Amino acid sequence: MRKLANAELERKNIEEFKEAQKTPIIVILDDIRSLHNIGSVFRTSDAFLIEKIYLCGITATPPNKEIHKTALGATETVSWEYAKDVLDVVNQLKQENVKVYSVEQTENAIMLDNFQPETNTKYALIFGNEVKGVSQEAINLSDGVIEIPQLGSKHSLNISVSAGIVIWDLFQKIITKK
Repeated sequence: MRKLANAELERKNIEEFKEAQKTPIIVILDDIRSLHNIGSVFRTSDAFLIEKIYLCGITATPPNKEIHKTALGATETVSWEYAKDVLDVVNQLKQENVKVYSVEQTENAIMLDNFQPETNTKYALIFGNEVKGVSQEAINLSDGVIEIPQLGSKHSLNISVSAGIVIWDLFQKIITKK
């Protein structure tokens, strides 16, 4: 098997990406400290045609050379917006009939493998701070909580890894329902 060259991958250019039908998923990053994590989430969001990213609280915004290092240009394709308060974003999205889910470990969380997205529904996923996670206030406003099943001795995953897992899972569940 021959490794494909980038030119053979038939990826979208910036204009084609902006005009493409998006996956009905919005990502909310709240108080993310690591610029590399932010860039990585942009890159994952580009890969799966995510509609938009909200950068909240202390989460840095493009342009930033450290974000760019991992985003590899995805800050130019994926729509994004900064909002100081994640709770304002959650309330706004809920008014727009977007289902908001925190990605966290809580009582009565739905395990990711058991979560089934509804047809014709837009989802927003909140990913929280690397140490503190999603705030209790944001969890309280959420329509639900999704937890990634884990079997090892550690109690959490890196935020960019968590985002990749959850976005991929919802993407493939939504695409197969079409």
